[in-house]
Amino acid sequence: MENSNIEEGAAKDAELAEAILARQFRPSLIGPEAWEGYMFSGMEIRIKESTDLYGAVLWPSASVLCHFLETNQDKYNLKDKNVIELGAGTGLVTIVSSLLGAKVTSTDLPDVLGNLQYNVMRNTRDRCKYVPLVTELIWGQEVEQRFPHDTHCFDYILAADVVYAHPHLEELMDTFDYLCQENTKILWAMRFRLDPENSFVDRFRQRFHVEQLYDLPSLSIKLFQAWRNDSRTKDRREAAA
Repeated sequence: MENSNIEEGAAKDAELAEAILARQFRPSLIGPEAWEGYMFSGMEIRIKESTDLYGAVLWPSASVLCHFLETNQDKYNLKDKNVIELGAGTGLVTIVSSLLGAKVTSTDLPDVLGNLQYNVMRNTRDRCKYVPLVTELIWGQEVEQRFPHDTHCFDYILAADVVYAHPHLEELMDTFDYLCQENTKILWAMRFRLDPENSFVDRFRQRFHVEQLYDLPSLSIKLFQAWRNDSRTKDRREAAA
C-alpha cells in the first residue's frame, strides 16, 4: 500500500509539473528583443527578462502560482478582489491575476520597476478590467506609511520565490505580518534550495496558519496558503483599541 501511494504521488507530481511547464513557449523566430511566452487565461503573455538583474528573471515558482490561480478559480476567485504581489519581478503573477479580474498592486525594488512596468503594461493594456498599479516596496521600510490599514485592505497577498538566501528574510516576514489582516489570504510559492528556506517556513508557522496546496518534488517547489493566526488577530485588535 505504501509503495502504491508513493507511486501515485509521483505520478500526480509528474502530471502537474508537465501541465505547468506546458504553459511556457519560446518565440519561433529570434527577434531584436528576447522574451519568453506563456499561455494563461486564454491569452499569450510575453515576458521580457533582464539577465543583469536578479529580480528581473522569471523563476519557475511564478508559473506554479499562476497555474494554481487559473485552475482553482472556483475556490480562489480573484474577480474584483484587492491583491498585492510582493517581489513581483518580471510581473507574470501580476499579469495573470489582472487577467483573472483582480485589482492588483504590483511591488518590487526600485531597480526592477522599469522592466516590471514594461511587462505589466504590455500584457494587460486593453485586456483587463483594472489597470495594475506598479509601485516600489522595500520590505520592512515604510510599509505602514505606504499601505495604511484604514485605506488598504488586501484580500490576497501573492508571492513567488521571494524566500531564498538573501539578508532581508526578517523584513519580508514583518511585511507579510503587517499586510495580512483578518480576512487576508496569502498564496506563496517557493523553491526549496538551502536551510534558510526551511527555517523561514518554520518561523512563518509561528505567526500564521499554513496549509500546503502543492508539493512538486520534480520542480523542488511547494505552494502554501496562509492566514492570520487567531490569537495574533486578537492581539492586534486589543493593541488598536
